Amino acid sequence: MKYLILSGNPKKDGLCHSLTEEAKRGAADGGAETEVITLEKLERCHVCGNGWGTCREKHTCAFGKDGFNEVQAKVRAADAFCFITPVYWAETAESLKCFFDRFRRCENMMNSNGALAGKQVLLIASPGGSGNGMLTCLEQMDRFCRHTNAVIFDYIGVNRWNSDYKKPAIYAAAKAMAGGRKNGETV
Repeated sequence: MKYLILSGNPKKDGLCHSLTEEAKRGAADGGAETEVITLEKLERCHVCGNGWGTCREKHTCAFGKDGFNEVQAKVRAADAFCFITPVYWAETAESLKCFFDRFRRCENMMNSNGALAGKQVLLIASPGGSGNGMLTCLEQMDRFCRHTNAVIFDYIGVNRWNSDYKKPAIYAAAKAMAGGRKNGETV
């Protein structure tokens, strides 16, 4: 199994980074080939060609040389995913949002043939400061998954005062996914 972790976290340390490491460790311990991609270099959608460029017909981005087309290909090749982000103003980090916007456009007309269709995704949101915005961030990721026909395995919100018991949950969820557990299976 190929387990791909897409991170909107621009930092190389801190809480969100430690959560990414837990997901990576859990997936690897579950037997998956695991890769982490940090999306900080992706640009926003250029909304080319009267609002629909090559994304609508060719399902690729005309401006994908910033790394987007490579990430899209890796998503196609992966079997399961973790989307993880710090929470900024009750939303995903801008880099993950840019990916979601561009990916959704490229996969829009593919429905059940899209790169995420039928594949499981673990959603993790990590607000700092007040800890607010966690639910709306998870809702934003939920909408993206529903638009792309992904199957949500679990939602995990982690802040600085619950990380002691949520980190083991992230590890366990990633390990369960990598081991083949499906959403909805009773344990």
